[in-house]
Amino acid sequence: MILTARWLFASLLALLLTGCGYNQIQTLDEQVKATWSQALNQYERRADLVPKLVSSVDAYMKQERRVLTDVTEARAKVGQINVSINDLDDPALMQRFNQAQGELSSALSRLMAVSESYPDLKSDGVVRDLMTQLEGTENRIATERGRFVQAVQAYNQFIRQFPAVITAKVMGYKVKDNYGVERQSEIMRNPEVRFDMPADKAN
Repeated sequence: MILTARWLFASLLALLLTGCGYNQIQTLDEQVKATWSQALNQYERRADLVPKLVSSVDAYMKQERRVLTDVTEARAKVGQINVSINDLDDPALMQRFNQAQGELSSALSRLMAVSESYPDLKSDGVVRDLMTQLEGTENRIATERGRFVQAVQAYNQFIRQFPAVITAKVMGYKVKDNYGVERQSEIMRNPEVRFDMPADKAN
């Protein structure tokens, strides 16, 4: 008799949780974490490539020490900010993370532009391979950031709907910050890391 009552209670509880959107909230929350984890993997891959690239071009760029210094310093700032999937609810940390990543992107763009002034550098097989890897990583970062934006949007939309909104409030689930949503069109676009410059600027 007691077992039957417990079984009925468990069944009723499962039915209520399913109907109130609890399971879907869990699924969407995990998707947000998974997409951000993939984005972090690509950020880390880029950070690992930078020292190799700087080391490879260092011997060529005798007159461009500032560019290499900027890239190295930007890479150092990125390495000082440790972000995990559990830090998405820390706006201050995420802002510092995004700022550091932006500075590294800017420094790398300048490095790519300057590299066009060095024919020997462009013909170096190691440098070409590193630049190709970097280009692919930049594209993957954009793709994963785009997926993250979409995952957060889906999550936020769902927990605002009835009856999920009640479940979310009871369980403590809140709307997530969609870092980068203000420039979603840029994130969703595959960036082009250019290795060529107009002739009038290369001189």
